[in-house]
Amino acid sequence: MTSIEDDSTVTNHTLSNTTSTPDTAKAIDALINNTTVQKIEAHYNYSDAVKTIKTGNTTPAELIAYANTLTGTPYKYGSIDPNVGFDCSGFITNVFNHFNIGVPRSSIDFTHVQREIPLPEAKPGDLILFTGTDSTRREVGHMGIIVSNENNQYSFIHSTSGKQYGVTITPLNQYYMGRFLKVIRVFKQNDGK
Repeated sequence: MTSIEDDSTVTNHTLSNTTSTPDTAKAIDALINNTTVQKIEAHYNYSDAVKTIKTGNTTPAELIAYANTLTGTPYKYGSIDPNVGFDCSGFITNVFNHFNIGVPRSSIDFTHVQREIPLPEAKPGDLILFTGTDSTRREVGHMGIIVSNENNQYSFIHSTSGKQYGVTITPLNQYYMGRFLKVIRVFKQNDGK
């Protein structure tokens, strides 16, 4: 998948090799801006994803199966590209976009998405939200996908800049409980089980 940043790099390189007048520069800027906006709206569907994530026919099991294929991908701040690495929300973006599901790009933008559920009701495919590494700032700064809840022993898959440094499955241990904010229900299928 080509990221928007890659597209603008290609466009800027192309433009730097052409001669432009003020009129052509305005036309090119308008084309770039319209194309970029259309790509964002078509690919990420932000207007819908801000409040509701539309999962369509994708199941939690399919989502987790794909997420597991990315285990070991290195951590890379600001990236959604598996060839380069992921930050935490870049990993979430890549996993959901693989199924053409639009989601917000940054972890903090998940604060008011979907519906919060109590931790004991968490199921595979639900999203788990944490503070950043400074747990005194009680705002979303990290996130992952619940992969199991066996006898209230939770684990989640995420991309971490910590000692695992990349996509890994982590138990919800004391450290992460200190940073825990909430779980959000993404898949309607999880309501029926």
